Amino acid sequence: MAQDPCVSEIVKQLDQACREAGFFYVKGHGIPETLVKEVRNITHKFFDLPYEEKLKIKMTAAAGYRGYQRIGENITKGVPDMHEAIDCYKELKQGMYGALGKPMEGCNQWPDSPQNFKELMEEYISLCTELSRKIMRGIALALGGLPGEFEGERGGDAFWVLRLIGYPEASTANGKCTPENDIGCLLAKQFSGAHTDYGLLTLVNQDEDIIALQVRNQSGEWISAPPIPGTFVCNIGDMLKILSNGLYESTLHRVINNSPTYRVCVAFFYEPNYDAAMEPLEVCVRRSGGTRKFEKAVYGEHLVSKVQTNFVV
Repeated sequence: MAQDPCVSEIVKQLDQACREAGFFYVKGHGIPETLVKEVRNITHKFFDLPYEEKLKIKMTAAAGYRGYQRIGENITKGVPDMHEAIDCYKELKQGMYGALGKPMEGCNQWPDSPQNFKELMEEYISLCTELSRKIMRGIALALGGLPGEFEGERGGDAFWVLRLIGYPEASTANGKCTPENDIGCLLAKQFSGAHTDYGLLTLVNQDEDIIALQVRNQSGEWISAPPIPGTFVCNIGDMLKILSNGLYESTLHRVINNSPTYRVCVAFFYEPNYDAAMEPLEVCVRRSGGTRKFEKAVYGEHLVSKVQTNFVV
């Protein structure tokens, strides 16, 4: 694979994007655009439902933190986020991972309305899983490893998370959000606070007519990541930062919806095996000076530590 000129060029681009930004766009991904749009459309339809209907699948700890959360129930660094969401995880059977898996055991809560919601999302999850596996093979080559570096014990039974997020249209503080008090307005309404993702790779499917996603660059500036039709915005997560021994940084990002329109984002998170122990790859240790910069981290422990502090349930 690495000797193929076309593959080599893509791998070079991936390496540059992961080193310099941690975010990149993927086009020609093979997932039908009709499906990508329908996933957003049906998510809009769900969030348009009355609260009473949405609360039928309310997230609880007993449900393995799966289901619907109201605006303000997601917490980033102690501050409530102004968005609502449905959280879905790869289902874990009882006792599958012992004590490690217990907090995340359960079945996903799919709404009865809109119709075909579950079927559509499961088709989308399957295609996103395969696409993510292909991208991770390119990233493995970019790091100087073998194409299957992130499979087998690390990701051969990859965990996944699907997060359907709805961001209310921008409203003003007392009707008077002006350039002079913009900072105060943003502090009063944190749509999605600055954070990094937990796993390996994220595929972001966002409404095409709203610019809201922002990425912090190496200079500490917030740069907009506008939607480009036919593409996914991709970013790397905490586990890939460890595996790469810091060659690739899991980049801070946030969402600020200044649009007068309700915004939907469907984020697919491709993760390691639930019980996989992540530690720097030897090839990455050599390429980054010979010193291991990170201790071993078990993905499931990392996920649970985040989930149990990020949600009000």
